[in-house]
Amino acid sequence: MNDQVRKGFGVVALAAYKPDWNLFRRQLQSIRDQSHDDFVCLISADGGHDEIETFVAETVIGDTRFRVIGFDDRLGFYGNFERVLEHVPADAEWIALSDQDDFWYPNKLETLLPYLMHYSLATGQARVVTETGNVLAESTNRYNVPPTHLLLDNQITGGLSVFRRELLDTVLPFPHLSNPSENHDHWIGLCAAVADGAYIADKLVQDYVQHGGNVLGEPDRRFNPKRSIDNLRKMGRKFEGAGNFSPLLRVMMNIKYGWSRTMVLELQGRAPRNAQALEPLLEIVAPRKYWLKKLVVLWSAVSSKHVSLPSAITFAAGAAVAALLRR
Repeated sequence: MNDQVRKGFGVVALAAYKPDWNLFRRQLQSIRDQSHDDFVCLISADGGHDEIETFVAETVIGDTRFRVIGFDDRLGFYGNFERVLEHVPADAEWIALSDQDDFWYPNKLETLLPYLMHYSLATGQARVVTETGNVLAESTNRYNVPPTHLLLDNQITGGLSVFRRELLDTVLPFPHLSNPSENHDHWIGLCAAVADGAYIADKLVQDYVQHGGNVLGEPDRRFNPKRSIDNLRKMGRKFEGAGNFSPLLRVMMNIKYGWSRTMVLELQGRAPRNAQALEPLLEIVAPRKYWLKKLVVLWSAVSSKHVSLPSAITFAAGAAVAALLRR
């Protein structure tokens, strides 16, 4: 990868939906004030296009780098990020994902873009704050893990990441599975991991705003059995149409194992050049075989604290259910 990706033109891809206007204004201003300024910011409004377009124009007065491309139909969080990435121009060297209510430090792009000389994707750390600025955590404390562990428990936060434009050839279109595990951060991170790698730098590059309106927030890794069962029943009703035994089994299968299998099989078809990197992932998601290898990977991931015990149990339970259902 030549030096152009570090110095060159790129795209900030921002997904917007009913934003908190004060936080949205602050985020737009923080993007505008980046020390690396050779970019366009594409804002996909997931409904409410005219209102968001007017607000952006009033916030970044005269800055033609900011363009609203939204539509009046709503696709949801996952689909909205897919849509904005579909509009990235061919001459972009890099892409940075953005949420609508965070705050980028002035040198975020300047800090992360050099890593794309060696990796397909780079991300940093964020300070976790409330809407009013109270600090909840000094760092997200994400860390580099092997692709097998990344498959089991995502470490990539999309709104913290930059990646090479060429990765879109694999990323788009997003894979789909009717399940809450469907996550663009995880999918893009895994695509990068099996290409030239996904690198997490131990550098603070922004504030991440944690609040009730987040579609995805920083994960709570504590295990609460009652809450888990209640959530499983809710997901059964939402995604399978009922909360009784059979739908719950399907939800249990898909929530970790099913989504992991969906991603890996998509990558197998889209990125045959990465066959060697994909081989251990295919073994993990293969139904009804490689149980010893699955257990070794799960044990390694939990013992190294790369994957939480609840996530490992959920994955193992899903794999067992898939074997029983012969999926």
